[in-house]
Amino acid sequence: MLIFILKILSRFFTRLSPSQALAAGRRLGWFYGSVIRYHRKDALEALRRAFPEKKESERRSLLQSMYRNLGINLVEEFRLQHIPEELLKKSISWEGESIAHDVLAAGKGMIVLSAHLGNWDILCTLAPRFNYPTTIITKNIKNKALNRFWMEARSRFGLQFVPAHNSYRLCLAALRRNEIIGFILDQNMIRTEGIFVDFFGKPACTTPGLAFMSAQSGAPVVPVFITRQQDGTHRVRLLPAIAPPPDRKPETIQQYTQLYTKVIEDNVREHPDQWIWIHRRWRTQPL
Repeated sequence: MLIFILKILSRFFTRLSPSQALAAGRRLGWFYGSVIRYHRKDALEALRRAFPEKKESERRSLLQSMYRNLGINLVEEFRLQHIPEELLKKSISWEGESIAHDVLAAGKGMIVLSAHLGNWDILCTLAPRFNYPTTIITKNIKNKALNRFWMEARSRFGLQFVPAHNSYRLCLAALRRNEIIGFILDQNMIRTEGIFVDFFGKPACTTPGLAFMSAQSGAPVVPVFITRQQDGTHRVRLLPAIAPPPDRKPETIQQYTQLYTKVIEDNVREHPDQWIWIHRRWRTQPL
């Protein structure tokens, strides 16, 4: 029954014009943040911690903008099932593509460092259609019908998936084929699976897997972030490649994980209204 409802919603949102879809997304975001108020208190507290210099009114305005962005993301996800590919591709502009070309020319693959910024799902879903064979590390949604719907939409354009656990060898194999592994590094980890690095001035438990993978494979890490523009289109920006860590010593892995996290923080600071402040990023703390 749920999958049937999801498909109806997908067709409904696909029939909307781009401006109508944006308007619908903003309304959904308002409902999510102002009526359901999902993790609103946690998100506002995170904004206070990250931006103590801002006025409370500014932080609340950022919070409202974040919920609107999430609502628009949801509508765009529904539209992925049926919207023409060319229309989607026209909504994306790229900056720094030569960085990816140079890295892939070396033949060791490429690891993309990204975050839950803008519409991150659009970024990874459409990458294969821009001739970037991409595999992402992802978790399944607990609801099987919802997970099936989401995975069908994302795989429509050739995106490949590996599970969040026990997928290290699969990722290394993809890199050996000179493909791209997408790695989102802004999620909280449990203490036994992460290391602590600074994020907005507070310890954040973070997976060291990205640094390990880069060091072992020799694949450079390329930071890639997508942000929504005022007209509703998306800009994808590639930043200069980060060379692999020279070794896998604990202090080296710590240093590089901190470096990757600082890159994410810098980009979140540029677009704070488009990051997921509802995620309890600092939930795990040192003993």
